[in-house]
Amino acid sequence: MEMSIQMTPRTVHVHPGLTPLQARTLNHVAVAQALAEAGVEHFAVRGLEDRVPVIGVRADERDAVVAALAGLARRSRAYLSSIMPKPAVRDVLLDGADDAAWGKVAGAKVLRLVWFRTDPTQTLVYGREYGCDIEFWGTARDGRIWGPRHNRVGRVLPGEDTPVEAPMELFTRLAGVGRTLPPVRTRPEMTVTLPDDITFPIDLVYTWVDGTDPAWQQKRAQVTGETYHAESASAARFLSRDELRYSLRSIHANAPWIRNIYIVTDEQTPPWLDSTQPNIRVVSHKEIFSDPTVLPVFNSHAIESQLHRIGGMAEHFLYLNDDMFFGRPLAPQTFFLANGLSKFFLSQGRVPVGPVRVDDTPVDAAHKNNRRLLADKFGPVTTQVFQHVPYALRRSVMAEIEAEFRAEYTATMASRFRSTEDLSPVSNLYHHYAFLSGRALPGSVKYGYVQLAVPDLAARLARALERRDWEAYCINDAFSTEDQLAVQDAVLRPFLDGYFPVPSPYEKQA
Repeated sequence: MEMSIQMTPRTVHVHPGLTPLQARTLNHVAVAQALAEAGVEHFAVRGLEDRVPVIGVRADERDAVVAALAGLARRSRAYLSSIMPKPAVRDVLLDGADDAAWGKVAGAKVLRLVWFRTDPTQTLVYGREYGCDIEFWGTARDGRIWGPRHNRVGRVLPGEDTPVEAPMELFTRLAGVGRTLPPVRTRPEMTVTLPDDITFPIDLVYTWVDGTDPAWQQKRAQVTGETYHAESASAARFLSRDELRYSLRSIHANAPWIRNIYIVTDEQTPPWLDSTQPNIRVVSHKEIFSDPTVLPVFNSHAIESQLHRIGGMAEHFLYLNDDMFFGRPLAPQTFFLANGLSKFFLSQGRVPVGPVRVDDTPVDAAHKNNRRLLADKFGPVTTQVFQHVPYALRRSVMAEIEAEFRAEYTATMASRFRSTEDLSPVSNLYHHYAFLSGRALPGSVKYGYVQLAVPDLAARLARALERRDWEAYCINDAFSTEDQLAVQDAVLRPFLDGYFPVPSPYEKQA
């Protein structure tokens, strides 16, 4: 089909259920098959860009390579650009079916074939940034071959070697451990485990509640006692707008390296969730609380304190609220180092100085309690808070924190609603503790935050949808009134549908 891409008409291929990793895979397979059918020796290269597949060929076979690729471009309507050297005209993209285009890149050491691919909604288009690079490797006098640019293994390789098949997962960190992708033809040197390769599994945990569920509302109404701060009891804190559905779509599209997903709930299951999928499980509070007699609880601090008790979960895991989303494809190295250390993402926010006050928000009170415990154990006084992005955690470190601060941790677990005595185990305490004990370090992620109770909500969401430049973001709500909720929902739903149009495997088929 034809579409206008940045005001230029392009041929676009439509693929049901398309994800970024699938677009990358399709492009790699197309080029590799064309070269193989032409009898051209080629090998997958461990490139520096996770989204861009790279295939190496010998420069002295350039005529055969160009003939094979030109034929592929004509058959599949691919576009062409020079990557090295960079073209004089910025962002130039040539029609690969035009013979003249190949003459214009005759001296290029690296070419890129580009296909524009979209899903049936035509909302997302994966193009230039997922194209397949073809590198022309020269031959030295001693027979060794050398690459035109750096890669993750080495630019100089032995001249003669036996080609091998290897998992495509080795060639992009977007795939992760255990993915089933087509094997690729490569060289043995490209199959080694590198120091930054993450080989351990990473799981993901959500906490989720549907505050509109009558049974849950009745359970909450039966609980006696008052909450100390209005934010603790705000209806917005327990409202479900189906954010979980779209957060799961964001994981499916942008973090396919996640192994298993656990959804921790109070005996609830979203009606749209297909829990028969092998790598997703709904976990009841009753399964993980070390003292189930304290249940029911309606305090996220209490629930989060028990996440490390999920049976069968990996040592390394991410924790998300259902209002967190992956906006762009991210590698697991965003959150962990290959040696197991976790990363955290500091905010410019500060914890108010002084001890806990009765008018502190639940968050500030918890952070102050964390600060006191950490100062007593390690010495430094913590002041910064963390961005509201996926939290990288380790089960063993959480268990150690629980043992170290047993009395305070147990009190938090038993705190039915947020109180001034709480700790905030995963959003604050864990990261400071892990850093001060040498098991975490600062990371960086391009992050967005939208508070729903703002007057320019529609404009902010429109900007996010247009630019799609956040790697991770949160759409948070804590203070909205009942009157505001319906208005917000009318803006939020179209935004989420537009940002994540492709259903995940975790949704029941209509």
